[in-house]
Amino acid sequence: MTEPRVALVTGGARGIGAAVARRLHAQGRRVVLADLLTTEAEALADELDGHAYRCDVTDSDGVRDMVSAIETDLGPVDVLVNCAGFDRFVRFVDTDEDFWDTIIDINYKGTLRTCHAVLPGMTERGWGRIVNFASDAARGGSSLESVYAGAKAGVIGFTKTIARETVKKGVTCNVVCPGPTDTTLIREMGEQGELPAKIVGGLDRAMPIGRMAQPDEIAYGATVFTHDDALFITGQTLSVSGGLTMA
Repeated sequence: MTEPRVALVTGGARGIGAAVARRLHAQGRRVVLADLLTTEAEALADELDGHAYRCDVTDSDGVRDMVSAIETDLGPVDVLVNCAGFDRFVRFVDTDEDFWDTIIDINYKGTLRTCHAVLPGMTERGWGRIVNFASDAARGGSSLESVYAGAKAGVIGFTKTIARETVKKGVTCNVVCPGPTDTTLIREMGEQGELPAKIVGGLDRAMPIGRMAQPDEIAYGATVFTHDDALFITGQTLSVSGGLTMA
């Protein structure tokens, strides 16, 4: 029997990342969770008969060391889903360079770091699936999310480019752009003041479908791209937003 392919999910301890991990497990993958929330990640890994590693995606050496440890312990990483992310609702004129650096380091450069660590092995073996999470904020703009939207737009452009670079190597690279989703992160963002609370409170009404997504509904889009039969789907950007963004 062929060994299950190893699937690494960053930000996999909760929210969309955890939902992606569950769907990858159902797809027959050997799931590895990478997160700073080690207690939650280990609990989910136990549930999925998987593995958890502590990882800070802003630490280049740490990312490389984690991938090396996974390869030693479990085998090569054939599927990478980048869900790790961070944001806060704030007007652009009220931000500073420290805030810019934090948002870009996690949401954009974090994706670059993990892809840089796994892509050489994928191309050498002639098989790989990469799914990078961006956001519908990157496609249509989103009030109080200017820096985040810019970072996620960078993820889209980056992913399309590496898709072109790896298309003849058996590796696919795609993007999922969630719309507003009922996660711990968005609830935390709504607690940052009166205006953020108003925005989060109105999200259900703003959605054409009438409510925010649940994490599992977003995760389904990601696992379409990770399927063994998805070789001809690469360089694509999929909005999973209940009709909020159509393109």
